[in-house]
Amino acid sequence: MLQSKLCQAADFHSDWFRNASERMKEPFRYHRKLWEFCFIYQALLERGMLIPGNHGLGFGVGREPLPALFASHGCKITATDLPVHKAVEQGWVGSNQHTSDVEGLNERGLCPPDDFARLVFFQPLDMNEIDESYYGKYDFTWSSCAFEHCGSIELGKRFIINQAKCLKPGGTAVHTTEFNLSSNDKTIGTGPVVLFRKQDIESMAEELNKSGYSMEVDFTVGTLPLERYIDFPPYHEDYHLKLLIGGYVSTSIGLIITRDA
Repeated sequence: MLQSKLCQAADFHSDWFRNASERMKEPFRYHRKLWEFCFIYQALLERGMLIPGNHGLGFGVGREPLPALFASHGCKITATDLPVHKAVEQGWVGSNQHTSDVEGLNERGLCPPDDFARLVFFQPLDMNEIDESYYGKYDFTWSSCAFEHCGSIELGKRFIINQAKCLKPGGTAVHTTEFNLSSNDKTIGTGPVVLFRKQDIESMAEELNKSGYSMEVDFTVGTLPLERYIDFPPYHEDYHLKLLIGGYVSTSIGLIITRDA
């Protein structure tokens, strides 16, 4: 069973990665964004979350395929993204990385249209302002490379704690984000994109583990030859596991959080 971990090249040759990418109709490529989608899908699948009737809450969904994929399993999905006026201010609308409705979330036909219309709903939601009305209502939550855009390291930590409150007892949250491989001290701590360090992830885990949730993290870095390649801007589509952001080498980390039953 997957646990919270860093993106590794070896994952791309696993059965779980191949199955998930095929379900999403994604061509094979060594790209950490594809890894994030597959990681989220597999983590929820093997924990029994993707069953008919379960309710999932997605944050910052943009145009990702996961809402339709989860709905194809019979799950009811609440897909959220920034309110439009905030998305315009932050440049997400112009870059086609924002959604304000369910249109475009099933472009690949991952879910039969009638089922998609019945199961998937959209609500505007600022990840920094999760209302208590969301608490305790969802079997699972997720986000893909979203909470590093909350504005700061501390706001990202608050998001992780607050979104966990949305879970029902026994529920699972899976989130991916940017991880700083260069330093556990210096980092990008504020701005449009922040880089979480090992100490930041450990701080999240400590607070969660004291509050009725569980998160254990494996920080092992992959050692295959491909992982020596660092992608520089402008980034490539085919070999993109590690990249340079603001002078720091970064990769993706996947976090799996469970709420005690």
